[in-house]
Amino acid sequence: MALAADDTTRLWTLVAKEVWRKARRRLRAGPVYRWRYSGRTPERVLIAPPDLRLADPQIALEIYYGRFPLSGHLVETGGQSPFQLDVAHNGWQRSLHGFRWLRHMRAAGTELAAANARALASDWIAAHGNRIAGIAWEPGTTAKRIIAWQQHSSVVLQGAEFPFYRAFLKSLAVQIRYLRSVTREMPDGKDRLRARVALAFAALSLPAPASALRAATRNLGEELDRQILPDGGHISRNPLAVLELLADLLPLRQTYANQAETPPAALIGAIDRMLPALRFFRHHDGSLARFNGMGATIQDRIAAILRHDDTAGQPLLHAPYSGYERLAMGDVTVIADTGAPPPLDVSNSAHAGCLSFELSSGRQHYIVNAGVDTYGAAEFRPLARATAAHSTATLNDTSSARFALSLRVGGLPGSPLLGGPRNVSSQRLDDGGRQGFVARHDGYAQRFGIVHERELILSANGNVLTGRDRFLRSSGGAIRNDGRDDVAIRFHIHPDTSLFRDEHDRLVLAAEGGDIWVFTSPEIQPEVEESIFFAGIAGPRRSRQIVLHFNASALAEAHWQFVRTGPAGFAARS
Repeated sequence: MALAADDTTRLWTLVAKEVWRKARRRLRAGPVYRWRYSGRTPERVLIAPPDLRLADPQIALEIYYGRFPLSGHLVETGGQSPFQLDVAHNGWQRSLHGFRWLRHMRAAGTELAAANARALASDWIAAHGNRIAGIAWEPGTTAKRIIAWQQHSSVVLQGAEFPFYRAFLKSLAVQIRYLRSVTREMPDGKDRLRARVALAFAALSLPAPASALRAATRNLGEELDRQILPDGGHISRNPLAVLELLADLLPLRQTYANQAETPPAALIGAIDRMLPALRFFRHHDGSLARFNGMGATIQDRIAAILRHDDTAGQPLLHAPYSGYERLAMGDVTVIADTGAPPPLDVSNSAHAGCLSFELSSGRQHYIVNAGVDTYGAAEFRPLARATAAHSTATLNDTSSARFALSLRVGGLPGSPLLGGPRNVSSQRLDDGGRQGFVARHDGYAQRFGIVHERELILSANGNVLTGRDRFLRSSGGAIRNDGRDDVAIRFHIHPDTSLFRDEHDRLVLAAEGGDIWVFTSPEIQPEVEESIFFAGIAGPRRSRQIVLHFNASALAEAHWQFVRTGPAGFAARS
C-alpha cells in the first residue's frame, strides 16, 4: 500500500539519519579516531554492581561443554571459540557479545565456571578487542557488555594472573571510551538509555575523576527525563522496555548507594514511576499484557524486579501518557491500548493494535492479543504487528497503521510504524462501582473516512464486561454503502482456553481450573475462525478467535458482552 506523502518524507528522513549515524560510527571506529580510545588503564574494579537477572547454574555447565543456548537459539561450538564462529543468527550473536550469560557462571560459584568465564573473556579480547567492527561493537551490544563485565568482574577475575587482569581492564576502558564517543549519536530508544546507564556504572565502579561521575550522572538524568514518561511507561509504549530497563536501573541505584554517592533525582523518580507501571501491565498470573512488542513472559523475571517495589499499592488504572487503560475488579483484569503510535524513531516494535484489549480472570487468560514470537522467524513479525492479530476491529481487512518493510530502505533499522492513528482520545467512565472508558481513533479516517470508537465497561463485581463498537464518518453523516465499510471485530482466544457452543448456541470460554465466560452479541451472529498465538514460550501456537462480521453502513454500532458464570453453569448477576 502506498504511503502518504508526509509518511514518505518522515521515512526517508529517518533513513538519512541512520545512514549518517553509520557513517559517523565507521569514522569513529577507524584509525583516525582509534587513538582517542587509548589512555590510562584502571588499576582495579572498585565495586561489582548487582545483577537482578535470573541465573541458572545448569546453563553455565552447558556453556562449559560448548553449548550456547542464547536468544532461543542453540549453537554447539565443537571445541572452537564461539567468537570465531560464523553464526547467521543475529540475535544469538548479540547475546553472545553482550556477555549477560556471565551471570550463570556466577550462579555456579565454582572455580571451573570462573576459569571458563575468564577463558571466554580472553577469547573475546583476542578476537574482537583490537578491531572495532561488526555486531560485537554495535553500541547497544557494547553497552550490555560493559555492564555485564562490571557486574561479573569478580567471577571473571577470580584467580586471574596479572597479564589477563591488566588486559581485561584495558579492554573495558577502551570500550567505555568508545561508547562515550558514540552514545549521543545513537538512535533514540532504550539502547541509548542503556548506554547512559553503562557509563554511569563505569564512573562508579572504576577509578574515575569526580568530573566523569558528574557528567555521567547529568547525561543519565537528561535521558531518563526524556524517555520515561510521567506515568512510568517508556516512549516506545512497549511493556517489555519497562521490565528490561528496570533490571539495569535498580542495580544502578544500589551502586550509587554502595559508593555513598547521591543518585540523580531523575533516576529515583524514574524507578518510582516505572515500578507501578510494570504492575499496571501485569495480569493476575504475573504475565505482562501483549502490546507493542511484548511476547512471552517469564514470570520469575518480573517477580525478581518487583521485590524492590516499596510502593506495594494497587496498580494504576489510568496511564494517559503511555496510552493505556486498566479495568480491575477482584481477580478480573482488562488492559487496553488507548494511545497513539510512539514516535517514529522508537516504533520498530510498535503494533497497529489501537483499542485492542486483553481479559484475564484469576490466573487464566481468555481474550488476548497474538503478541510476538520473541526469538522466532522475522517474517512472522509483520503478521503479529497487524491489527488483525489484536482483539479490536479491522476495517476492510486493513491494519490501522502501516509498517516500513521495503527492502529498498536498507539503511533503516527495523520496520518503523507509519500512517497510524494521529488523534486518539480516551475518557474514563468509572461510576457506581463500575470501571470503564470510551476511546476513539482515526487510523482509518484518511483511507476510508471512518473513525472507530470503543466503549468497555466492567461491572462492579467483575462478572460482566460490556463492549460497544461504533463506526462514524470522520466528516459527519451516515457511512455510505460503497464496499469500503466491511468491519471485523476480533476477540483472540488464549490457546489454553476452550471455546464451544452451549445448548443455547452461545459461545462459551472455559479454562481448566478457571472460570467460565459466555460471549453474546445481540445484533450479530458471531463466527469462530482460526488464529495464531505468537507469544507462546515454546513458539507460536494454534488458537481460535471470535469474529463479528458486518457492514458499518448497515450497522453503525455493535454491542457485545462477556458474562462470567458459576461452575454449575448459572449466569452470574451483573
